[in-house]
Amino acid sequence: MTRLRFVLAVVAAALLAAPVAVPAAADEAVTVEVFWAEGCPYCAAELEFLAGLTERYPEVEVVDHEVSRYPADAALFEETMASRGMEAVAIPTTLIGEHVWVGFDASVAEEIEAVVADSLAAVEPVTPAGGEELVDLPVIGPVDVGSASLVVATLVIGLVDGVNPCSLWVLSVLLALVLRSGSRKRVLAIGGTFLAITAALYALYLAGMYGVLSLLAHQRWVRMAMALVALAFGLVNLKDFFAFRRGVSLTIPEDRKPNLYRRMRRVAVEHESLLPALGGTAALAVGVSILETPCTAGYPLLWADLLAYHGVGLGGAAALFALYMAVFVLDELAVFAAATFAMRAFKLEEKAGRTLKLIAGLVMVALAGTLVLAPEAMSTVAGAAAVFGVAVAAAALVFVVDRLRSRHQPSAR
Repeated sequence: MTRLRFVLAVVAAALLAAPVAVPAAADEAVTVEVFWAEGCPYCAAELEFLAGLTERYPEVEVVDHEVSRYPADAALFEETMASRGMEAVAIPTTLIGEHVWVGFDASVAEEIEAVVADSLAAVEPVTPAGGEELVDLPVIGPVDVGSASLVVATLVIGLVDGVNPCSLWVLSVLLALVLRSGSRKRVLAIGGTFLAITAALYALYLAGMYGVLSLLAHQRWVRMAMALVALAFGLVNLKDFFAFRRGVSLTIPEDRKPNLYRRMRRVAVEHESLLPALGGTAALAVGVSILETPCTAGYPLLWADLLAYHGVGLGGAAALFALYMAVFVLDELAVFAAATFAMRAFKLEEKAGRTLKLIAGLVMVALAGTLVLAPEAMSTVAGAAAVFGVAVAAAALVFVVDRLRSRHQPSAR
């Protein structure tokens, strides 16, 4: 435990000392700040109007503060109004630059949209030719995903999420068993079936998380709760690096592995006909997907939370979803390709699995902490890169410090 406390102290120092100050949003963005309260019908009407406004003007960023249940937001309301020589007397109160509106009705909505349009017209537009905010989705075509920072975040989250020790372990063991048959066709069929089904089930889970949060996006406490749950998952993954399988652990339980081994051997070796083997593989893939859900639950929550915070529309979400799944399966496709074409098995060692958990845990903690404390940091590419960069740098530092301490520890006698 002394070693664990020492390395955790190094992580904390690295995260606090790192230059995590993120740049402000780009000049062409217009920020609408609204102070509101749960149960206020005028507030609900304005939030609905602002949701439509962000769809019509993707450059608009809405920052909302719920003042009835969050003392910090209530204090910010008073400070913000006092700085303008005004009193915080009623909600909703809306601010755009020097403009302030108290209350909400159709005329206020018209004025807000007019100020937004005038502000955007005064800025030189960024042409879509730069391609920063557009993703060319097959069949659908170019889709505005809302922010280039979301593309960066989706790429990183999907890639780190895909490097999952649970699924890699099952796939590597299954392919190693199938390789004993010496049949490339059998390896291709069984491995391909397993990958297709596990990826499809994970895609359903990811889509479900987005669907739930997109319906509840206006409820700030829901987004905060999801981020806090993901933060807990990240801390458990981080714990697994230091104390693997001790206490709460996000991995396939040891008591489930013998049954998994038996099912994999039955699929890979005992079935002479390919068709029954594929049926067994499909059943195995479903079972494994259920067992490994805790290993990966945090990242879909964070990704869906990000999209909900930025108010991404259905088309943009579909593009980001496709991007997420594309990078998510990269590592497993690499293992599968090696087994199929080189007829060689990949074995995931415990040390490698712990290192993957370290990276996944720190990235998850950094992203979840950012969404709780400073979600606006993820509104720019530089901000997203800073968050992920600090997490990866901290992971590298922890890994090096841990290896050095292990090397210099006296061996047990």
